[in-house]
Amino acid sequence: MPFAQQLRVMVADDTTVSRMLICDGLWSFGIKDVQVAQDGEQALKLMMTSPCHLVISDYNMPKMDGIQLLQALRQNAPTKSVGFILVTGRGDRALIESGKRFGLNNFLPKPFTNESLRLCVEQVVGKLT
Repeated sequence: MPFAQQLRVMVADDTTVSRMLICDGLWSFGIKDVQVAQDGEQALKLMMTSPCHLVISDYNMPKMDGIQLLQALRQNAPTKSVGFILVTGRGDRALIESGKRFGLNNFLPKPFTNESLRLCVEQVVGKLT
C-alpha cells in the first residue's frame, strides 16, 4: 500500500474554498483520509479524539489561529509530535520564526499549486509513493 494511502491529514481553514483546494490537492496525490475543521478550536477537538499524522492549517482563523493551534497541539501528549504545516498569504519572517519556536514543520505560502503542496507535505512526512 502506498504511503499516501496510510496517511491521515487534518485540514483546518475557515474558508470553504481554501479547505477544498487543499483537500483536492491531497486527494490528487493519493491522500484519501482527510478530516476538515472550520477553525482551530474544531481542529483541536477533533485531534484530541482522533489524532492525524499531519495538520495543514491556515494561519488567519477566528477563535484560534494557526499558531495557537500549533501551540495547543504541542502541549498535548497524543498530538505533540504530529507534523504541522502552516498555510498563509502572510509569509513574513516574524510569523515563520514564531511558528518555528513552537515546532512548525513547514510553511506553504498562498497562493499554492498542487505540486507545491505535494512538495511541502513530502518535506514533512517523506515520499508519498
